[in-house]
Amino acid sequence: MDLSAARDALVQESRELIAAMEAALLDMESEGPSLERINAVFRTAHTIKGSAGLFALDLIVSFTHVMESVLDRVRNDSLPLTPDMLSTLLRSGDYLSRLIDAVEAGLENEDPDPAHRESLLATLNAMLGNEPETKETGSTSLQTTETPVERDDHSTKVSNENWHLSLRFGPDVLRMGMDPMSFIHYLGRLGRIVYLYTITDHIPNAAEFDPESCYLGFEIDLLADVDKQTLENVFEFVRDDARVRILPPRARVADYIAMIDAQPESRQRLGDILVAGGTLTQHELDEVLALQAGSAEAGQGTPRLGELLIQEQMVQAPVVAAALSKQRQGDERRSHEQRVIKVEASKLDSLINLVGELVIASAGARLLADRSKNAVLSEALGEVGGLVEQIRDRALNLRMIPIGEVFQRFPRVVRDVSQELGKKIDLIVTGADTELDKSMVEKLSDPLLHIVRNAIDHGIDSMDEREAAGKPSTGQVRLNAYHESGCIVIEIGDDGRGLDTARIRAKAIERGMIAPDASLTDAEIHQLIFAPGFSTAAEVTNLSGRGVGMDVVKRSLEQLRGEIEISSQKGVGTTFRIRLPLTLAIIDGFQVSVADSVFVIPLDMVVECADMSASSGSQRIVNLRGDPLPYLRLREVFDLPPAPAGMRESLVVVEYGHHRAGLVVDRLLGEFQAVIKPLGQLFRGVKGLGGSTILGDGSVALILDVPTLVAVSNERHEHTGSGNRLLSN
Repeated sequence: MDLSAARDALVQESRELIAAMEAALLDMESEGPSLERINAVFRTAHTIKGSAGLFALDLIVSFTHVMESVLDRVRNDSLPLTPDMLSTLLRSGDYLSRLIDAVEAGLENEDPDPAHRESLLATLNAMLGNEPETKETGSTSLQTTETPVERDDHSTKVSNENWHLSLRFGPDVLRMGMDPMSFIHYLGRLGRIVYLYTITDHIPNAAEFDPESCYLGFEIDLLADVDKQTLENVFEFVRDDARVRILPPRARVADYIAMIDAQPESRQRLGDILVAGGTLTQHELDEVLALQAGSAEAGQGTPRLGELLIQEQMVQAPVVAAALSKQRQGDERRSHEQRVIKVEASKLDSLINLVGELVIASAGARLLADRSKNAVLSEALGEVGGLVEQIRDRALNLRMIPIGEVFQRFPRVVRDVSQELGKKIDLIVTGADTELDKSMVEKLSDPLLHIVRNAIDHGIDSMDEREAAGKPSTGQVRLNAYHESGCIVIEIGDDGRGLDTARIRAKAIERGMIAPDASLTDAEIHQLIFAPGFSTAAEVTNLSGRGVGMDVVKRSLEQLRGEIEISSQKGVGTTFRIRLPLTLAIIDGFQVSVADSVFVIPLDMVVECADMSASSGSQRIVNLRGDPLPYLRLREVFDLPPAPAGMRESLVVVEYGHHRAGLVVDRLLGEFQAVIKPLGQLFRGVKGLGGSTILGDGSVALILDVPTLVAVSNERHEHTGSGNRLLSN
């Protein structure tokens, strides 16, 4: 049986659970502990342990078991939740992540860091006081006691030293892909099965037998050095479709009364099975049945286990009510989760590629229909085109995920780095629900991480400096995301010391990057920090100062067809503003032509179209309804043949960020769905081009890089006559 797909699901689910656990621990550190958060962390460790146990991942199971024991005592108020404990649990989550990475790499039996594991286990066991856990149960509410009691209170204990498990699997467990025998085999790995009896009383006649239904039950005696929680975890995935009762060694008579009464078999029949397996002696069975009969004659009825626990003050009634309420919430949550289907990323990418080819084929068919002058065919293909457009939008939405998946990593980063530097920093996150293409989200993590670490190290001043400047001692790092003009904007800001423009300029002159008499704006000087090896740090730290990183940030963003700008004010703070396209797959485009070449402009960036006047002067600025608008002639930008004399031209007004510019073209061809294809190696470094696409007739059109063209257009009128062509690497 190929378990690779199931292991992949385990890896993905475990990573999501560890991220949720980390978020809950950070919330407790900043806002204080709450029962809900403690239970969330406990459930995470419990679920990871149960899932890992199915694959015999003993390194994970044994480690999470100790974590679970600590968390269980915390939620039972046996241990206080201290800052040191929170730090240890966070580091334990990091170690679990490394174990999960090892499972993904096929190295599940190799410990990635044995020394770190031993250190964490020693710390966790010290929190437990090095006390051995009670093996009879995993919960203090059901622990047995050696205190002698009277016989008539149902607290007499039997003499058996084995765990007893009474299993009744539901009829649908086979349909759900669960094999009852696999659970029994796993029990055999935890200890020695002393006795096993198969209950076949409910198997129907052959005519009524359903081969897909389960009719079996089991009575099992297990000799094992485990706790009750471990045994309950074995049946984690059939908890809602099976009745599982677990009695510890030397259990009370009352527990056996409740178990026997809860099963569908007759009391005598089940009692005989227990005697045959050695769980009860005949004398103990007679005593149990006599106690049952006595309760019934007294009009009390047979006590249920929950009622006995409450009556004997082992569990308070409000606790039981709270547990039932929590269980109902869990059922509702599971019902919601069943409506979400996880799909492999490769399958999603394949679907997007096919949708792209469908868009191209649809455009080709529409072009042929228009040429045929067949109105009926054109109308039919118009409807098909509308459906293709809807399919395209739905398919692209499948790849859109909230950028919060990246943002959620940074609370931990800010916490660890600020503690290392001795600074107090608050992280403010907004716009986490802003959606972006999944392929871009995965590539954003490292650039954002470097900028955030730099903001903490270089941007945020020390507490003494902040107090001297009249600022709050606690600094702020802000993460924000929003949509703007067909792009997504990500801002990373801080309220620190700001960039030292004079120092950056002096360093650039020292390195020969700029001439001493160069006239540069503050924004242009700030862009110098992205040069390879550039750093103004006075000393090298563990975090920064070596001049490595910011150049990689810019290069990574350019590969995503994005750009980064900086706004900074000395003593006030700095904001890095990243702009990225919403998707790298399919866009709505606007076709224009120059000479015999066709270009595509992203439609989201097109503001309007207008006629171009015959002469607009040498300053490359046109008067658009009283407002000056810089422009570029695409014919000159890409060195195309000159236009015939007197040819009428059109102006396409585009917008990117807060800047506008005009692009002068020969003809406007209209809207078009463009499937973005990467440029070949020869043209990959050409400025002004963002990709290519295939038209309906099979020809290739180039997609314009509007951000670059807008930036050049806004700067060019300041340097008239400085050359027109952008086709340079």
